[in-house]
Amino acid sequence: MEVPTGILPAIRKMKDFDKALETPHDSIVILETRLSQIKSLVNYSKRANKQILIHFDLIQGLKSDDYGMEFLIREIKPDGILSTRANVISMAKKHQLLAIQRVFLLDSLALEQNIKLINRVRPDCIEVLPGLIPTMIQYIHEQTELPVIAGGLITKEEEVKAALTAGAIGVSTSNTALWNVK
Repeated sequence: MEVPTGILPAIRKMKDFDKALETPHDSIVILETRLSQIKSLVNYSKRANKQILIHFDLIQGLKSDDYGMEFLIREIKPDGILSTRANVISMAKKHQLLAIQRVFLLDSLALEQNIKLINRVRPDCIEVLPGLIPTMIQYIHEQTELPVIAGGLITKEEEVKAALTAGAIGVSTSNTALWNVK
């Protein structure tokens, strides 16, 4: 599975789903949804030739355990998984799904713990939140030698460009105004 690059439209509200399908971007991230909706979202995305990435932790009605992951892999069939949980990332990798470890940079202790986790689990990619800290994007890439996606709190075109200049391979955003940034 190929790691996504550029802008990654992230769907937080279902009203934005059709907008994301119409963008020229190859990948879509589903942040929040209900279990009853996820299969049709994946099917529509695949019909539109979009790589579909699902934030596993935010699916309402699905338990974050091995059985929940097994259901998602066998029945829903996404192209990739985002999660903050090491067991979910490990299982995604085991089943050849793109595995994106989502990390929150709260303080230096969180940074240290996240780097240890990343180096142990070895996801395919890391999503760093908030994505407004270019020096941290570069630092995490140097410490892990993995591609980094910037996400969270990015509201301006200049912030997208700063993240990409700092070495992020992509920017995940639910801000529809940024989906057309080149």
